[in-house]
Amino acid sequence: MARSASEPYDLAVLGAGPAGIAGAVAASEAGLSVALLDASDQTGGQYFRHPAPTLRARRPHALHHDWPAFARLRGRLEASTADHLRAHHVWTVTRESADAWTVHALTGADGDGEHPVRIRARAVLLATGASERHLPFPGWTLPGVVAAGGAQAMLKSGLVLPGRRIVVAGSGPLLLAVASSLAAAGAHVPAVVEASGYLGYARHPRALATNPHKLLEAAAHGSVLLRHRVRPLTRSAVTEAHGTDRVEAVTVTRLDRHWRPVPGTGRRIACDALAVGHGLVPQTELATGLGCATRRTPDGTTALALDGLQRTSVPGLWAAGETGGVGGWLLARVEGELAGLAVAAQLRGRPAPGGRVAELRRRRDRMRAFADAMAAAHAPGPGWTGWLTDDTEVCRCEEVTAGHVREAVSGLGARDARTVKLLTRAGMGWCQGRMCGAAVACLAAAGTAEGTVPPSAERRPLAVPVPLGVLAAQPEAAQPEAAQPEAVQPEAAEPEATRPEGGAGPHGRADPA
Repeated sequence: MARSASEPYDLAVLGAGPAGIAGAVAASEAGLSVALLDASDQTGGQYFRHPAPTLRARRPHALHHDWPAFARLRGRLEASTADHLRAHHVWTVTRESADAWTVHALTGADGDGEHPVRIRARAVLLATGASERHLPFPGWTLPGVVAAGGAQAMLKSGLVLPGRRIVVAGSGPLLLAVASSLAAAGAHVPAVVEASGYLGYARHPRALATNPHKLLEAAAHGSVLLRHRVRPLTRSAVTEAHGTDRVEAVTVTRLDRHWRPVPGTGRRIACDALAVGHGLVPQTELATGLGCATRRTPDGTTALALDGLQRTSVPGLWAAGETGGVGGWLLARVEGELAGLAVAAQLRGRPAPGGRVAELRRRRDRMRAFADAMAAAHAPGPGWTGWLTDDTEVCRCEEVTAGHVREAVSGLGARDARTVKLLTRAGMGWCQGRMCGAAVACLAAAGTAEGTVPPSAERRPLAVPVPLGVLAAQPEAAQPEAAQPEAVQPEAAEPEATRPEGGAGPHGRADPA
């Protein structure tokens, strides 16, 4: 059925990864009009990144597990009536009335398109995924030190390696996938350095038994590492990177059960690149800006609190995938479909298909139990801050060192990340704390009862940098909620058009506060 340009969509889905695609497909096939927005030109999210057609990759699927399943899901999206809005960077979502939402986005590869866009919808599904958690150490700012997921993204989307001799380090199951991908692509991987180890999974036998595909996946990665003679080092961490113009070697140190470095155990491994990451952090800025309730995950991150049908605590907002806790693409797909069916049932005023919903909920609960076991097994210990010397940069954007943060805590009485931010500017740079947030929170909590990675569900009015001209051009009714996202406003005046509108170019940007 044709839609007019001023007619709102039934559902706006934010994020075209597995959760977003599954949600958009389920809702569209149930008869809803759906807009699927994503910052990328391609579908698949971070997990199913793939080379641009211009690179003419002969076998892009070779870099992925489960590619055929994703290809089928993508085919259903292409066959659906959902509108896939590519290169749309969502900077905020505002509520106009009980069943009317406006999604504000910037277009273009980097949000630098000529026209901002507003999409109106009766409901919103948040499928914004996750980002990597970074724990700094001396030398982590050297060229050649990249995020573990970043190294995998370079390979999947650009068919390039960050180096030829690459140490993979940090904590979490992503390390095995990254190391096996790099080794299979021709890199020499001297070691996979895992801070936690894998014995923690044994405390959750039921979660393991009910998710055999996870064991098979780990076995597949392990066989690749064994074939390429990649050495696993557990209960260890890279505590320093060495080099001048580029990383040339790393020091790997044994850790105790609290992640404290064991004196005298450091050894040096030569390399020309280091891929390092300590798990993933749900991207919840849009949701927390609207007042959605959150929960703390077993590894200390903050995820959205969702009910059995993927609803957030704010009526009209659903979420699926990593926003509700990191658990992998299969869980994200199940949650996306469940959310899409639930939205369709509510908007159509009829029950969701009971058998299918019950099956999806069982699968979701089973995989979510494994996700929680995985998070608990790889939770950072409080002793990792012992890696940091006082001159180690923690906030790279503002060049704030660990010593400056410690002084704010011990000398000026700061006890939380926000106070540290106000005293030192840590987290006020271009990345808005995405790189340093976990580290600053840990250092701020040192010596308190919290002691590990405390939650930091910050409410931000802007999720991405926005040109000041775009803010100035917003209709008067939309400004209060965009500027004051703490409260969900009652009914407001009808917003302007849903399609692209004129606005200032990227000459001045208001960064998220």
